[in-house]
Amino acid sequence: LTDEQMERLKPFFPKSHGKPRVDDRRVLSGIIFINRNGLRWCDAPKEYGPPKTLYNRWKRWGDMGVFARMMEGL
Repeated sequence: LTDEQMERLKPFFPKSHGKPRVDDRRVLSGIIFINRNGLRWCDAPKEYGPPKTLYNRWKRWGDMGVFARMMEGL
């Protein structure tokens, strides 16, 4: 994702609490890559972070409505 795209999406991410988490930009880019290419989570390129993190964030953000709010907000 470009800097401009990330700036537009920042308000839709939940706030971080406690321990620092893997970078939202990196994770979102990985989620997009996985979905766009029809891959399994375990096949995600390493530069996007651990596959378990990608899956957990995809599941959590989906359950919280983050992706739906992003689509509505854009």
